[in-house]
Amino acid sequence: MKLSKQQLFELWGVDGPYSEANIKIQTRILDDSVSRIMVEVEANINPLTFRITKAARKTFVDDEPLQQLLDHARYMGKNQGYVVSSYCREYTDEGVMEEAKICLKYTEETIIKMHKYAMDLLGIQSKS
Repeated sequence: MKLSKQQLFELWGVDGPYSEANIKIQTRILDDSVSRIMVEVEANINPLTFRITKAARKTFVDDEPLQQLLDHARYMGKNQGYVVSSYCREYTDEGVMEEAKICLKYTEETIIKMHKYAMDLLGIQSKS
C-alpha cells in the first residue's frame, strides 16, 4: 500500500512506525526543598499506529495491557502523539527501579504488538 505524506508523518518513522517508551526520574520540589523523587514509565505512541489499533481493539480483546493502554492514553498533539503512563512510584529504594524496568519491558512489548499490527495492515515490511 502506498502511504500518503500525512500517514507517513503520523507514523513518525521514515518508512514505518516509530514510538518511544522510557523511564523518567522526576524530582518534585516543594517550596525550597525536594519533597520526593518519583520514577515513571511513560510512552509516546505515534498517532497513526494508535488510531489503527484502537479501531481494531476487538482483535485484541484478551490483551489486557493493550486494552489498558488504549483506555488511558491521551492525545497530546502531533509532536507527542498519544501519551500514557504505565507506572509511577516514589523512588524509595532500588526495588522501585526494578519494578519500573519490568513495566517498561511490558510497555515495549505492547507497543511492538501495535506496530506489527499497523505494519501488517499498511503493508510495511520490517527492517529487522
